[in-house]
This record gives sequence, C-alpha cells and structure tokens, in this order.
Amino acid sequence: MGIKWRHRALPAAPLALALLAATGCDSGATDATPKPTAAPSTSVARVCAKPAAGPAKAPAGAVPVDPAVPGDLAAKTESSPPHTTFWLRPGKHTLMSDRYDQVIPKEGDVYVGAPGAVLDGRKSNHYAFGGTARDVTIRYLTVQRFVAPRDEGVVNHDSADGWVIEHATIRNNSGAGLMAGARQQLRASCLRDNGQYGMNAYKGAGGISGLVVEGNEIVGNNTDDWERQRPDCGCSGGVKFWAVNGADVRGNWVHDNRGTGLWADTNNNDFLIEDNLIEDNDGAALIYEISYNAVIRKNTIRRNNWVEGRGYAAAGDSFPFATVYLSESGGEPRIRARTDKIEIYRNVLENNWSGITLWENADRFCNSPANTSSGDCTLLVKNTDRCVQPAIADASLYSDCRWKTQRVDIHDNRFVLDKSVVACTVKCDRMAVLSNYGTYPDWSPYQGERVAEAITTEQHNRWHDNVYVGPWTFVVHDASRTVGFKQWQNTPYRQDAGSTLRAGDGG
Repeated sequence: MGIKWRHRALPAAPLALALLAATGCDSGATDATPKPTAAPSTSVARVCAKPAAGPAKAPAGAVPVDPAVPGDLAAKTESSPPHTTFWLRPGKHTLMSDRYDQVIPKEGDVYVGAPGAVLDGRKSNHYAFGGTARDVTIRYLTVQRFVAPRDEGVVNHDSADGWVIEHATIRNNSGAGLMAGARQQLRASCLRDNGQYGMNAYKGAGGISGLVVEGNEIVGNNTDDWERQRPDCGCSGGVKFWAVNGADVRGNWVHDNRGTGLWADTNNNDFLIEDNLIEDNDGAALIYEISYNAVIRKNTIRRNNWVEGRGYAAAGDSFPFATVYLSESGGEPRIRARTDKIEIYRNVLENNWSGITLWENADRFCNSPANTSSGDCTLLVKNTDRCVQPAIADASLYSDCRWKTQRVDIHDNRFVLDKSVVACTVKCDRMAVLSNYGTYPDWSPYQGERVAEAITTEQHNRWHDNVYVGPWTFVVHDASRTVGFKQWQNTPYRQDAGSTLRAGDGG
C-alpha cells in the first residue's frame, strides 16, 4: 500500500551537507535537518512532558494490582468478571515470560494507573492488551518496551471496538504503540518514540467508524525507520489510517515524527482534521491518499517535509513533494459524509517544504498493476471484476474505477515561505495540481493526457481567497509546467481568485 514511487530511502543526516549543495541551499547551514525545538505558540497538547497523574488511592470497588507479582494484572483480569475496574499500584508491572503473554480484558473492563504505574514489556513480550472485548478503558497508565512485529500493535492489538484510551503514555515500543477499532477514543495521551507508528488505525474485518483522536501528543515515532528498511512500503509515521469511515482528529500536537505526521491511506472517508499543530515532521504533515470527503481546517502546519522534500530534490526529482499531499483523493457526493468535498480552509502553513499538491496518478485504478494498494478498488464499484476491458471504457465505469482528485476547495489559508529559514533556493516553493502521462497497463483507458487535463480543468479543484507571503510558484497539469502567480490566476487555469501574493521572503 502507499504511493510506491513516492517513498524512496532518503539520505541520512551525515549526508546533510551534500543535500544542501545539491538543492542550492544556504552554504552557511551545517545540517539539512535542524529544526527549532521551541514550545508551540498555540495552545496544544503538551502531554508527554507533563502527563496527568492517576488516582493515588484505589477507586471504590477497584481490584488492586501488585507490581511485585509478575503477571498479576493478566491473572486478575482472567479471574474477574466483565466490567471490573483494576487499579495498578505505583511501580513497574510486568507480564509472564512467554512472548505472547498479554492482558486479555473482558467487556467493559477499566484499567487505571496510580501515579508512576508502568506496564513494561521488558523488550520481551509482544503485546500489552489484546482480545476482542468491547468498551475497554485504559487511563493514567504508561505502556512501554513491548516488541510487536511490523504492522501490529501493543495496545488493543486485535482492534476491538469501543475502547477509550485517556491520559495514557505509550512509548518506546516496536510496531505500533496502539491499534484502533470502531468508536475508539484516544484522548489526552502521549504516543512517543514507537518503532513504526504511534497509532495504526487498521481493522482487518468490520471496518472502523466513529474514531476520535483528540488532544494527544504524537511525537518521535517510526524510530525503526521502516521506509529505509523496506523501501516504498508506505508503512510509517505518526498515525496511519486505513479504511476509516468517520474520524475526528483535533487538537493534537503532531511533531518530530520520522516520515509523515498524519497519513490516511486507502478508502478513508468523512474526516474532520482541525485545530492541530503539525510541525517538524521529516515528511509531509498530512497525506490523504485514495480517500474521500474531508474537512481540513484551522490547523497550524510548519517546518514539515524538510528531510524528505530536500532528499527528493537532491536526487533530481522534479515532482512537487508538498507538506499537504492529496493523492487520488477528492469529494464524492455519492458517499455519505458530513461534506461532499475536500475542503481545506483557515489553515496557516509556514516555512514548510512546499505547500499543497493535488495529484492523480493516471496509471492507478482498480485492477491496474500500478495500484500499490493492491486488491483494493474504489468505494463506488462493488464488483471489482467489472473494472477491465472492455467494460471499463464505458462512461460510468470509466469514471468510477479510478480514485479521482476532484471537488477540492482550498480557500482562506495563509501560506508563508522564507527560504532563508528552510535553507533552500529551489523546489521548496511550490503549490501544485497535476498528473502524469498515462501509459500503463496497455489496456488502460486513461492513457495520454486525459487525467492531467481532467484534474487541472475539469474536476472542480479550486484555490481562492488565500494569502501568499514569499516567492511561491505553481505547478499545473504535469511536473514540467511551472507558472507564476498571474498566469496561475489567468486563463486557462483561473485559480486563486481573490487571493494575494507578496513575493518577498518571510513575513
């Protein structure tokens, strides 16, 4: 899954000077990846530095758990009825020695940590909490040093529904710190320094809906650098969402992750992404890929994509890798959601590597070998076997067998770029709407410039009433076509009506 050609291995920090030279960057800089570490100026979830403390005494009716007894938590969970509250005393709690030993909650169980309560996997146990019980709650507990395999998770390993994770710290684990099920609520928690993802919102059967991710700090994840271990895997970042229908992602501080901050990949729908501070991630702040219908508003997005963007530029790649990247994603009125568009408004994007790119791969569609989300088709075609010749050339299937970047409305945003801050002179200043020349496979009905023409002028993608500060350029139709602001506003593109550009750096 993922955008196969987008995810190449990138140069490590020791090659920073070579990257600076290759991109025409400020020779006075000494590292391609230095990033300010000052606390955010906006009100965000600084929960990792000062986690909230749980109750110092056991809640009424709670079962106390003794850290001096290995496996006490799992044993008492097994012997207690559903809807039991467990209070973990201060100290380091452990499981038994088998790598598959884990806590298997019953429906409605509640786990509350006292101040200093830690569940430690000792770099031996794979999972902390698993099973299929619904409506489990975990509060005020630190979960650390578990070693889940790639694409698996430590907390809610089996993606059970209705879990609530609040005031928790999930850190220093392999794999994903947390999986997600339907109606899961993740609030006021710290997802830090996990090997692959902070959270992997994936459920193999039944799907995920009603997901809430609110007020969390998501920092330093993908410590195992999976894009380098498995090039093009698209399997890393702060949070990854797969086939989630309905998610509210708000008020989070997503920063300093290796790779992408927030990444929705493959048939997601109905997202609200608002009031987040997304900064200092090595890759894009946000990727919304082969997905539908979203509202992205009132976010502060700054200093993202300095590592990946610079790496691609140094390699001579002309593609406009942006900090907000919509790939084969758009509004679709036939799929029920709170909006029938992708609306991006009232955001501030400051000193990122480029701005917003709307992209559509002409060769990526149902049953195409170029569809890296292999086996998946659009939400509009139930029988994917229909998306082949000759039927795919008919009008309805021609439209519905490909994910389309359409009905994207980008307005009332502020885009600020100071190249002296980003330390570059080229390829970091672009806003884009484009496709490639369709060539593959040989039975594709989307060959040639058909998709490039559609995404540029026919699919109701629109910028308007934005403010630009800095030397912005605009890529249209294909990666070889770059235009200035006046041409971008004029025929045939007619973008950014009502917008202003002040070309001087900074601001």
